[in-house]
Amino acid sequence: LRAVSSFQLGTHNFKKTTIGIAHKASIPPSPLSTTIMSSRSRHCSALPAKSGVDTNNNVQTQFVTNKRCPFAQKAWIALESSECPYEMREVSLYGAGGKPDWFWELNPKGTVPIVAVKNGSGGEDVVFADSELILDAVGDGRVTGKEGLLLMSELSEEENACVGQWRKMISKQLVPVGKSAVLGGSLPKLRSLLKELNSMLVGPYLVGEKITLADCAAFPFLWRIDQEFGFGGSAKDEGKLRAW
Repeated sequence: LRAVSSFQLGTHNFKKTTIGIAHKASIPPSPLSTTIMSSRSRHCSALPAKSGVDTNNNVQTQFVTNKRCPFAQKAWIALESSECPYEMREVSLYGAGGKPDWFWELNPKGTVPIVAVKNGSGGEDVVFADSELILDAVGDGRVTGKEGLLLMSELSEEENACVGQWRKMISKQLVPVGKSAVLGGSLPKLRSLLKELNSMLVGPYLVGEKITLADCAAFPFLWRIDQEFGFGGSAKDEGKLRAW
């Protein structure tokens, strides 16, 4: 359980894949459940093998996920923060039954998260099968939320550079260093990295006055580290991360 709650959900691949560009896929619909996950998300359990989104419910974006996966969580946070209407489909990462056929059709690599956007004009549906690709799509408006929320075009050049730096440091440094620490590796190395991230934090959000893709990318992993080891209270060490 400790491993699962940290960094051991090893189904994610950092490499961006061409499946995230655009391809024809059968997006299975289902009658929308009355279980509302949020004001924008609806959870569905039945998955008939018919293509297309149920347009009567005006939901064009489907989010295929497992709620416990930190990589899927950062995409989930981005969808919520952008106020994008979406339909949630949860799949098991493991188990004797395996993943359903429709899931493999959307992403032959078998990883979560997946965001599938229905083309209302009858063209090709667009599938983003990687958490970083999903964040990119939210940031440039290909996955549509409320106007202005999380769009990179709404940020200054300097802010965009900071967002990119945060995302790179989370994926390339914090995730592997954090995983190593959880498995008994160097905790001082993690503390040193946290101190560096703490110094980068502008406040109240990571790059300034409003939430950005940097916050979405960082939260699942920094939260797990805080749960496992705790953030220090000193402002010059990790106190700003604690406040964030």
